[in-house]
Amino acid sequence: MPARANANANANVGAEARTGKKRRSFRERGPLASTGLHIGLLVATVVALFPPLWLLVTSFKPKSDAFTTSLVSHFTLDNYDHVVNDTYFLTWFGNSLLVVLGTTLIGVFIAATTGYAISRFRFPGMRPLMWVLLITQMFPMAVLIVPLYNTMATLGLLNQPVGLIITYLTIAVPFCAWMMKGFFDTIPVAIDESGRVDGLNPFGTFWRLILPLAKPGIAVTGFYTFVTAWAEVAYATAFMTGEENLTLAGGLQTFVNRYGSDWGSMTAAAVIIAVPAALVFGFAQRHLVSGLTAGATKS
Repeated sequence: MPARANANANANVGAEARTGKKRRSFRERGPLASTGLHIGLLVATVVALFPPLWLLVTSFKPKSDAFTTSLVSHFTLDNYDHVVNDTYFLTWFGNSLLVVLGTTLIGVFIAATTGYAISRFRFPGMRPLMWVLLITQMFPMAVLIVPLYNTMATLGLLNQPVGLIITYLTIAVPFCAWMMKGFFDTIPVAIDESGRVDGLNPFGTFWRLILPLAKPGIAVTGFYTFVTAWAEVAYATAFMTGEENLTLAGGLQTFVNRYGSDWGSMTAAAVIIAVPAALVFGFAQRHLVSGLTAGATKS
């Protein structure tokens, strides 16, 4: 018996040694593989950073040097001065800010309440509602421009920020409601039950208990609705006419069109437009990963 026990122990040790050796072999990379990995990461970084960096460099060049491959040989701020002082840029910025704030606030509230209702309650028409939210994402934006344009014209909402807000909500809310539903599914139902025991109604439970726990999902929803309203071009140019009514995304097209090309002004305006988006991303980025992966697993 002792001999058999020793043999089993030696076999286990040998198996552990072989397993550990295999694990180490999988974790360790050879010099060639490591070099290839670093070269791939370097190439990917260059590809990702080159367009915005070249845009920034071009914005500081004179208009005559816009297509030159050299770096900034004659540094100038004339492009920024022209954009801010000689165009409707500040008006476009105000229009975009109004549309973005309205779309983000209303979109986050509707998406969060819709996602919570689908996650927690069972009611007639719930499954058709879920299918409607999903099917609306299958239509290309170009297909919806004409019917939405006719609807906005009938309601007198063309050239109105409210019409653009409603249009952007039709894009952002269905996707965000599905995303919030997946996030609320990961929050234990026991929290809702404890709120009801304490005398809270369903909305009070949602507002006081569930919503503070849903900050990652709210951050992703807010960021998505912000980007939708901030960078969208097709609806902004179709539903808003006249330079004084355009948003920033639509205003960019006035610099480069069939009548002329002012690449210096366009790059300067693009850099200014990118700053608020970068600030919003920096504020929300710590919640983005957890919010985007919240619905991947169930608790």
